[in-house]
Amino acid sequence: MKTILIVEDVAVNVELLVELLEDDYALIVADNGADGLAIAARARPDLILMDMSLPVLDGYEATQRLKADPALRHIPVIGLSAHAMRGDDRRALEHGCDAYLTKPLDERLLFDLLARYLGA
Repeated sequence: MKTILIVEDVAVNVELLVELLEDDYALIVADNGADGLAIAARARPDLILMDMSLPVLDGYEATQRLKADPALRHIPVIGLSAHAMRGDDRRALEHGCDAYLTKPLDERLLFDLLARYLGA
């Protein structure tokens, strides 16, 4: 079973993602970017769902650090954000995210991206 690390600080968003994914994936949760990085280094998940607005270390910086680490850079990161302004997606991609989704999440797009990065 593939493992997804969810880095999200809003409990209701975590609950939604867990509900959507728990039947098909092993899930690990971190509530800030620093813990997300530490867990990624330890657990080596197959994919990371990274909120961009996080305490301690935001998702932009956490993703940039993750992608700078040769041992972790292969892990796909899907950036998640409630910010839907022009350029927000570009900023996430420039910081190393492999893809970007806005909240509220379009479940179909989420599952399409999971299939793309993790296989069917």
